[in-house]
Amino acid sequence: QVQLVESGGGLVQAGGSLKLSCVVSGRSFRNYAMGWFRQAPGQDREFVARITWSGDTNYVDSVKGRFTISRVNAKNTVYLQMNSLKPEDTAVYYCAAGLDGTSLGNYWGQGTQVTVSS
Repeated sequence: QVQLVESGGGLVQAGGSLKLSCVVSGRSFRNYAMGWFRQAPGQDREFVARITWSGDTNYVDSVKGRFTISRVNAKNTVYLQMNSLKPEDTAVYYCAAGLDGTSLGNYWGQGTQVTVSS
C-alpha cells in the first residue's frame, strides 16, 4: 500500500511563501507521477501542479510563475514551493500519486491546510 504524508501548511500573510512536502512510502516512487490539488471551502477539488516520472511539469494557470513543483527521488519526496501567495490560494492542499507515471489519482494524502491572510 502506498501512503502519502503532507506537511508544511500553515498561516501566512499575502505575498509570503510556504513550501509543502509530501513523503511517499514504497520502493517505486521514481516511477510515479506526483501532483498537488487543492480544495477551498464549498468548492470542488482543483488541480494545481503535476510532475511526471521524467520531470515534466505543468500547472494550473492561476499559479504559473508563483508555484514550483519538484521532486527528490532519493528522498521519496515531492515539494510545492509557493511564492507570492494570495488569499485565494487558501485551501486544503492534497498530494496525489499516479502509478503510470503521467496521470494522477491512484493514491491521495490526507491534506494540509494553507491559509493566506490579506
